[in-house]
Amino acid sequence: MVDNLTGELIACHECDHLYRIELLPAGAKATCSHCGSLLYRNIPNTLQRSLALYISALILFILANSFPFLSLDFSGRVVVNNLLEGGLALYRLGMGELGLLVFLTSILFPLLVITGMIYLLGGALSGRLPPAAGLVYRIVHAVDTWSLVSVFMLAVLIAIVKLQDLANVITGISLYALCFLLIMYSAARASFDPRALWVLSPVRSQVDPAKSHEILNCHSCGFLQDGQAEAAHCRRCRSRLHRRKHNSVMKTWALLCAAAIMFIPANVYPVLTVIRFGRGAPNTILEGVKHLIEDGMWGLGLIVFVASIVVPVLKLIVLVFLQLSLRNKSRWRLRDRTLLFRVTEVIGAWSMVDIFLVALLSGLVTMGTLTTIRPGIGATFFGAVVVLTMFAASSFDPRLLWDEARAGTPAPERN
Repeated sequence: MVDNLTGELIACHECDHLYRIELLPAGAKATCSHCGSLLYRNIPNTLQRSLALYISALILFILANSFPFLSLDFSGRVVVNNLLEGGLALYRLGMGELGLLVFLTSILFPLLVITGMIYLLGGALSGRLPPAAGLVYRIVHAVDTWSLVSVFMLAVLIAIVKLQDLANVITGISLYALCFLLIMYSAARASFDPRALWVLSPVRSQVDPAKSHEILNCHSCGFLQDGQAEAAHCRRCRSRLHRRKHNSVMKTWALLCAAAIMFIPANVYPVLTVIRFGRGAPNTILEGVKHLIEDGMWGLGLIVFVASIVVPVLKLIVLVFLQLSLRNKSRWRLRDRTLLFRVTEVIGAWSMVDIFLVALLSGLVTMGTLTTIRPGIGATFFGAVVVLTMFAASSFDPRLLWDEARAGTPAPERN
């Protein structure tokens, strides 16, 4: 079915260069010759394969949320935990906004992606797009970046290692289901080719490549249409279209400044307080890393340090550098700068591992006067840093980098 799109135009989402879709060998992919971004792939039986994997992921998701996840045996006293307990523990401890963030990124958003894709793929296999396919696809596309199953799994592994010296850790059925869920979820995303879905749409791109400056590119479904009406919506999925992201530079600056401000209290205030037999002291992020290293867990300490300190700082530095290069109208190493942005956008979500770790430990270690772990206000500030930097990356428009190379001056940002 994908072959029906051969010859149509496609635009790179990161530099806006136009290409004609060509028939590729099975398993091959086409990348942009300018910025190196992925354009499209040829995945055999993509609809059937993706649907089977998403159905498997849904079954595993139900299992992961239906049985005990992790349990702690502390001198005969057992504390049983499920996947929802981390977010609920933060809510009960007065950090509802942090608990909501954990719930959305580890439970609700992955469920929306899985069920939404099953709905779309199931309809597509019947030979037509299901009702409201555009709306469902827009929702899936919007929350997919925030579906952090892999980051949550890393936090679980860190929590298990960290809890070994406190109590006997008992793994439940839910943990094994979560492990397989991560595999199925990742495989399903890698097996899906959006072209196989949208080939069923009766709407086709009919644009003149000679007027590339007038073409609007839908960043949800990839549809191209005439850009004479700037406030238009995509005729295929009904997403709002824009030649460039509205006020991209100013929004990114505002979000970066807010994230930089939040980063200071996130590292000054404690993120965790471990109380054992009535005694304990609050720990900041750096103090937690220091304690892990002192206990001989160098690898674990390095992971936490990179995710909690290195990644947020590098993301701020890279985005500031890209913003300044736009201001200076630089044409220096455009491909490398685009790649730098792409990597930054991908690794930014991994800073959430510290937030998940705080939620897991707070939900598991609640043994009253024996041992208790409570989150600190620093965790809230750090969660704000992660969210703000992710929003900053999504508001930055890498196509502005290439506008300078095309016209000598950046294209104006419009609605």
